[in-house]
Amino acid sequence: MKKEIFINESSGETRIAILEDSHLVEFYVEKPENERMVGNIYKGEVENIINGMQAAFVDIGHDTNAFLPFNEIEDNNYPFPGMLDVADDDESNGRPKRRRNAPHPALKSGEDIIVQVIKEPYRGKGPRVTTSISLPGRFMVLLPYADHVGVSRKIHNRNEKRRLKRIGYEIKPENYGIIVRTVAEGKSKEELQGDIDYLINTWKKVEGKIKKGYSPCIVYKDMEMASSIIRDVFTSDVDRVVVDNKKMYKELLGYIKTTSPQLVNKIHQYTGHIPIFEKYGIDREIEKSMNRKVWLKSGGHLVIEHTEAMVTIDVNSGKFIGKKDHEHNSLRINLEAAREIARQLRLRDIGGLIVVDFIDMQEERNRSRVYNEMKKEIRKDRAKIALTSISDFGLMEMTRQRVRLSLLLSTSEECPVCKGTGRVPSKESMVTKIESWIKRFKSQCNERRLILRVHPTISGYLTEGTRSIIRRLMWQHIMKIDVQPDESINIDEFRFISKKRKEDITDQYRLEMEQKGA
Repeated sequence: MKKEIFINESSGETRIAILEDSHLVEFYVEKPENERMVGNIYKGEVENIINGMQAAFVDIGHDTNAFLPFNEIEDNNYPFPGMLDVADDDESNGRPKRRRNAPHPALKSGEDIIVQVIKEPYRGKGPRVTTSISLPGRFMVLLPYADHVGVSRKIHNRNEKRRLKRIGYEIKPENYGIIVRTVAEGKSKEELQGDIDYLINTWKKVEGKIKKGYSPCIVYKDMEMASSIIRDVFTSDVDRVVVDNKKMYKELLGYIKTTSPQLVNKIHQYTGHIPIFEKYGIDREIEKSMNRKVWLKSGGHLVIEHTEAMVTIDVNSGKFIGKKDHEHNSLRINLEAAREIARQLRLRDIGGLIVVDFIDMQEERNRSRVYNEMKKEIRKDRAKIALTSISDFGLMEMTRQRVRLSLLLSTSEECPVCKGTGRVPSKESMVTKIESWIKRFKSQCNERRLILRVHPTISGYLTEGTRSIIRRLMWQHIMKIDVQPDESINIDEFRFISKKRKEDITDQYRLEMEQKGA
């Protein structure tokens, strides 16, 4: 499989695209005003403790207080013997986990606490944090408040896993824990030792800032997104990394020369005149990924809907007819859909609860085939995913680790007209609203000459034909109303202007009626 990483930097944002066999599978965006927070370490202050939520809120200097669940509290200052569940074979960050029913930790409002961000702020909610600190390096993860050695689950070779664990114990600093990352596979003891030395020096600097700094303050800032992607994803199976910014190219080259000199020849600077994402067809793929509907090669399609509580994905047969029976046709579309859904989850970075509605299949063995296909495809995903078997109703439920904003939320804003519903009032509904306004206005004012400004679509609907709707309204209410199309007005809005007073009176009368309880 051919794997490539493309990085585009502009004054507005940094964009990173990961391609597999020329297909876009992961896409990241970082904007100057919304820099990545995951991995940052803060000296914060406990604001309040909510027993009912089993969590505390911590002031870290962000707009919204950070959310600290009790099961994310594990610090030398808060020992709870027998409550730990150490996941020593997980490279995500090696954080020990407390059982969900852990007792109230010895936290007090107003005290200082060291926390690390594990999830970005999301839809008005503050960042999620933990007290289990970890510093990721190229090959290792340093755990300052732990004392164990773990090896990534993604290293499947048992002999290699044993070798790395043995080296881990040999180089582990006293009173520290370490996790050996996937990219360490095949690396020598000297290379791993160098990474650990670098991380120890970094942590010593962090400790100095913790002692000197006043809360809330940041004591460690993780790499920018482009650098962190290179650190976490750029392995020997990547064919090339192409960067269109000279400064970033030099920075990445210097970093790789230090950590993995054998990969230096895979980093290239793009100097073409055509924008890099346009040159390699990435812009087109990004645009397609924003659509609700995703077409499958067979002619079927997916419909992806974002709601407040979950994401729903509907599988449809669409244009696919097939040459065999319904069960076989359904199986074929569902298998193709499973592969595409796994890709879309990575590409759109969809997190939280996801429900997939597959086409109904009667045979249990066919449902199992689709389930196994989905399991196989999600192994390519770096995020943690848990999924259930397909139910008798054709539904598959899954949860995907949410770390940052999804692609949809990070590259778009809520529509000011439809407010995220994807729908606007019908023309008939707009006429009803306009007529209601006229009735309210007429009950309070004796004026009879108005100008109505509306979107051209509504204007055409109101004035169409000799017996137009606006004529009917004028006769009915004994008024003269001049309709003026206005492109600057949203399709769900209207403005009434008084010809006598030469002023906009729309909100004036609407507010008066609201105050009177109308």
